[in-house]
Amino acid sequence: MRRLVLLGLMLLAAAAAMSPAAAQAQNRFWLVNESGRVIERAFVSSSRVPDWGPDILGTSVLPAGQRVWVTPNFGDCVLDIRVTYQGGGEETRMQVNACGLSQVAFGRPAGVPQGAGAAVAPGRPASGNPSFNFVNGTGATLREVYVSLSTEDGWGADRLGANVLAPGQRLAVGLPQGGGCLVDMRVVTMDGRALERRGVETCSLMEFVLR
Repeated sequence: MRRLVLLGLMLLAAAAAMSPAAAQAQNRFWLVNESGRVIERAFVSSSRVPDWGPDILGTSVLPAGQRVWVTPNFGDCVLDIRVTYQGGGEETRMQVNACGLSQVAFGRPAGVPQGAGAAVAPGRPASGNPSFNFVNGTGATLREVYVSLSTEDGWGADRLGANVLAPGQRLAVGLPQGGGCLVDMRVVTMDGRALERRGVETCSLMEFVLR
């Protein structure tokens, strides 16, 4: 009797894992722009439907080197993904098993029912707020991080203070509104190497990954 109860519980667990809700929890992924160009629009739909559905970026864009977290509004694992670039051109990834990966990169060598679309983060509509989350994607621990508006003179104070920023960690960067959307960044690694990024537009971003 105990074996029968155990078998029944195992079958219920397997059924739950195969349910649309379980699949939906697994088909989320990072959409990564490695093209060197700005992705203007992005579409995600189930491979079962012939229509692309709505642009998941909305009024935002995905700059080169950035990524957004995509949460499909349906439970299918097998997806079709399409992006278009500012100035023309597009790329597609067809029949991607999103339940078996963590990211889909574009730019890396490599009429009918409408798709349900998806929700994305960290993209956001352009605004006058240049504040964002800074992510250490360099692979090295940072001992100093400086961020200032491009219109300002000087870097300002080290935003880490006595702390360090390990690879993959985030730092919330607050910047004043009304001074523009272009930002300059400078970091120093533990061994003294300095990296700089200038003129980064952050009003349309919630997250910037330094690589």
